[in-house]
Amino acid sequence: MSTVAPDLPRSNDLARSKDLSRSKDLSRSKLRIGDVLRVGSLGLRTRRLRTGLSTLGVAIGIAAMVGVLGLSASSQEDLNAKIRALGTNLLEVQAGQGFGRGSGELPSTAVGMVSRIGPVTAVSSLTTIDATVRRTDTISEGITGGISVFATDEGLLDTLHAELVDGTWFNSATIEYPAVVLGVTAAEKLGITDVADGLRVYIGDQWFAVIGILDHVAAAEGLDRAAIIGVTAAETFVLGDTIAPETIFVRTEDDAVDDVRSVLGATVNPATPEEVEVSRPSDALAAQEAASNAFTSLFLGLGAVALLVGGIGIANVMVIAVIERRTEIGLRRALGATRAHIRRQFLTEAILLAGAGGLVGVLLGSLVTWLYARSQDWAVVIPPVAIGGGLAAAVVIGGIAGIYPAGRAALLPPTEALRSN
Repeated sequence: MSTVAPDLPRSNDLARSKDLSRSKDLSRSKLRIGDVLRVGSLGLRTRRLRTGLSTLGVAIGIAAMVGVLGLSASSQEDLNAKIRALGTNLLEVQAGQGFGRGSGELPSTAVGMVSRIGPVTAVSSLTTIDATVRRTDTISEGITGGISVFATDEGLLDTLHAELVDGTWFNSATIEYPAVVLGVTAAEKLGITDVADGLRVYIGDQWFAVIGILDHVAAAEGLDRAAIIGVTAAETFVLGDTIAPETIFVRTEDDAVDDVRSVLGATVNPATPEEVEVSRPSDALAAQEAASNAFTSLFLGLGAVALLVGGIGIANVMVIAVIERRTEIGLRRALGATRAHIRRQFLTEAILLAGAGGLVGVLLGSLVTWLYARSQDWAVVIPPVAIGGGLAAAVVIGGIAGIYPAGRAALLPPTEALRSN
């Protein structure tokens, strides 16, 4: 008896330690990531209508933000393309209103004087001609299709960095004879697609041979709907008088734009330089881009408000879900689920709910951007930050919206939850 008694306490201690170890294992959380996602999505899968309506608010907010950023980026890309096509070294000179001393016209010597400025690399003039353009002389003069007539010189193509769709530009010979280059829209109006057949159009009271079709010109969009003839030909065959330049385009060296701009008034019209208006076409596009950025900030703010409203809606839905599912919470707690398990379940449900809305919003915003950009002939640009930021914002909103309902569900006593229903 004396030899066996000492072993009994050791056996009891061993059994007791095993029981303690087992109890610790049972109390340790065993809810894995896959389990969290499964139980977190259960409420979404069983209440599909409520899920769809709840995600709508977040989807609208995210779609607004993605759409605004996408359309802004697409618009800016279009403006930047126009600025690159124009170049920031192009200046435009026109006659101003004056102060009563001048004629309000540019002198005929203006182009020659501007060409003598050192940093000027190209200069050309453009003048509106009061004449009609018709396909044949049998068409009434009142049916012009909105086509204007401009007179210019040989240097316009190089000064504006323009290109031809078909045919050739004026040279030293054709600039003096009845030849015409049509803008791309004017050619469409007249039903002319190429110049291979030696087609002619009727300008004023004179036939003009079509020698070229001009592509879209970003620096002077009016040329798209115009028939362009040489200055000498206009003076000889249309007006019968000397033509004064109406608009002068000046291309300068990139680092001398401001210097050239400051002396153009006195160079073009020394007698009344204050009657000369000098502008840079790219400045108007830059101002348009700045205005677009201001509206972008405004619409982003509206999208953020819509997203906030969607987050409040999710919080409200989750609170209702906790009240409705108290029996489920109590049963899970009675079967061993910890407060952390319950908290993760409802927080995951809120994040999944907002994440679904964020995904729908990103897709919807991208679709709207694509449709509108294509309708405006813009390059479709959707910044990666709009997609990633939209999804991240939705997840964050869902997490914030789910904190209170998840905490409330976790603090619900099992016995009270089971008695509630």
